[in-house]
Amino acid sequence: MAIPSIQTYSMPRVDELPESRVSWRPDPRRAVLLIHDMQEYFLGYYDAKASPVVELLANTRLLRERCAASGIPVVYTKQPAEQTRAQRGLLLDLWGPGLTQQPDKEAIVGELSPGGTDTVLTKWRYSAFQRTELLDLMRRWGRDQLIVCGIYAHIGCLMTACEAFMNDIQPFFVTDATADFSRAQHEMAIAYVAQRCGVALPTSAALAALSPRDDAGIPPRDAAAPASLGRAQGGRAIWLDRLRGEVAEILDQPVSALSDREHVLDLGLDSIRLMTLVERWRGAGLDVTFVELGELQTLGQWWELLSTRLPREPRQAHRQGVEAVSQEAAG
Repeated sequence: MAIPSIQTYSMPRVDELPESRVSWRPDPRRAVLLIHDMQEYFLGYYDAKASPVVELLANTRLLRERCAASGIPVVYTKQPAEQTRAQRGLLLDLWGPGLTQQPDKEAIVGELSPGGTDTVLTKWRYSAFQRTELLDLMRRWGRDQLIVCGIYAHIGCLMTACEAFMNDIQPFFVTDATADFSRAQHEMAIAYVAQRCGVALPTSAALAALSPRDDAGIPPRDAAAPASLGRAQGGRAIWLDRLRGEVAEILDQPVSALSDREHVLDLGLDSIRLMTLVERWRGAGLDVTFVELGELQTLGQWWELLSTRLPREPRQAHRQGVEAVSQEAAG
């Protein structure tokens, strides 16, 4: 009757996602970001240091930061710690007293604490539209797109996406910023949205669509895929230099301060910065995941992995980069 213990599982990759039946695209002028039930209680059933929670938190934070910076409304839902039997209703039969037994875990996790301009709605049922002001707020704001992230994918997130569709609101289900009881249930929710009510898309695609735009309405060239670690610029620099430069930039350090043999955590690279790098590199065409890099310890090891994933054109440069790392490690 209670929430089951949730085992670690890998987030669905971009190449594993089903094709959505519709080609809607998130629009900063039309969208609202929904952060669904990201409370300490519900996240407490996961291993906080493993997939899918590591990616869930990092990707949701990236989306929130992008939306907040772009003036896109951000809405949170959270279930209350105190509920009468009447308020809990049939949920009591399926899930028991739930959060009411651990009222000290009502808060939204610290990594995603709502900002001063964010809206927090008290949520009573699976769908974020049921017994809340969400639909009225979206109509008041003149918004007809809902970007859904949070937990649990096949319960509240899915029901919210379905109800958005039934109210003529385009739902966008962020596949790696949602999580579930299991990989199978997560995939089921993604497939249902893609085929029946909306668009299933990864964080990288959502971020690209919500990027700041120039006067012509076109995202800046480097909004989703910076030139470093993108296409070679005239062949003047090898890929290894690009890797170091990208990491140095996000750490706000000179390249000379980085060592290929030093542990990345000692360099000050936390999970949020790492996820930012992963999203940039994936946008530049690199097939690499947060978990893959997180399991490696040094920039040299990163490079050994990345050098096998880059586009074909600069392959000779990749070999030179690997040799450079090997020579430095040997020295």
